[in-house]
Amino acid sequence: MDTTPAKLRIIFEHNDIRKLVLPSGIPRTLAELICELQEAFHIPGEFTVMYQDMDFDGQFCTLSCIDDVEDKGTLKVFQTEPIVLNLSPVEVLDIDSSIAEQSSDNSSRHSSGPQDTILLSSSGTSYRSELWPAKFQVPTFSYDVDVSLEAGNQAYQKDGTLLSNPRLRSSVLEKLAEEIFRYTAYPTGVQVLAVLEALLEKYPCLKEPGSLNGMYGWQQRIRYKMGNYRAKLRCRKFACPELEVNSRKSQASNERGPKGIKRPKKAEVNYLPPLPFGETGDTLERERIDLLNEIKKKNNDKIIGEKMERSFSYRRLEVVQHCPAVHDFMERWPAMFSELQIKEEFRRITTIHLERTFLTKLDFYTPKLQEIFGTKGGVAGTKIRPLLDSLSQPDGSSDLPSDDECG
Repeated sequence: MDTTPAKLRIIFEHNDIRKLVLPSGIPRTLAELICELQEAFHIPGEFTVMYQDMDFDGQFCTLSCIDDVEDKGTLKVFQTEPIVLNLSPVEVLDIDSSIAEQSSDNSSRHSSGPQDTILLSSSGTSYRSELWPAKFQVPTFSYDVDVSLEAGNQAYQKDGTLLSNPRLRSSVLEKLAEEIFRYTAYPTGVQVLAVLEALLEKYPCLKEPGSLNGMYGWQQRIRYKMGNYRAKLRCRKFACPELEVNSRKSQASNERGPKGIKRPKKAEVNYLPPLPFGETGDTLERERIDLLNEIKKKNNDKIIGEKMERSFSYRRLEVVQHCPAVHDFMERWPAMFSELQIKEEFRRITTIHLERTFLTKLDFYTPKLQEIFGTKGGVAGTKIRPLLDSLSQPDGSSDLPSDDECG
């Protein structure tokens, strides 16, 4: 193996150009090069690497083969910092549909926007209203793409011919990125696999030649496409806090690096939603101050609920960016610490109805818990057994023991 040292010119921005020295020479694989870049420059999150293609007068192209990297060559790192609204399916047994209906009902009570959309509408809520689907639905492509895919499927069924058309592939990836973003800006590996399984099940002609499951190349392309899609959204005029919170400019110097990245946790559908249309930080701060007065009034749950709903994105921005202490947060948002608003905030973040989900799970595990408690011995078992016997009565006619008997 050639171990001649190599040097690379790395462009981050037009005013941020650095030198990378590789004592062992150009890495053997693209993955090794990416690791070298990440370790040398402490690049947080995902990024795309481009190289100067002399066939096109030195224009930058996405690097897909390590053979395109030469000593003293120029590479460009296009950063795709992670964030929006990651969510994972939460199984709720046989009442999935009822919980979804409840979530939809809650949204309709607090939102004036259309309920068939997930992202913010101009007059509705500023956050998503659906979990990642149990089975990803492949979106409808444009007419010409759809016709090409159907023709490709016919050829695949006839003699196993795989469809290889870069322009068609680009159109498919663009549409998939749009559909994925409706649920999350930063899909996990499992979610990407779910997308590809649905895509290749519907269009087997798109399988990757030479790949064991036909997906490997598609996995990389989707990750790159999502990074490009996020970058495109960041260039738009409208604010998208979920994409901006991890940008190099917004991060404090002591937060730079992987530990400073603010990623949503599992099931956090609305990690950092944008402010409602027409609202600013100043207007929502006034809304927060009004809340301090409204909470002092009796029988005021409706108005408090409306103001808490409207200020949700402003509150999340405060939580994610500043990580306030609990006592400071209680002083600023006392309405948040009522039973009703805790359940509502959980619904806003996850789209899951907390109480109903908990009780449904409890019903599911109750027989097993009864079985465990029934085997308990000693004084505790003696006290618990009458309760279990009363629960086993079909008509519930047995009298429950008094509090004194239960200890």
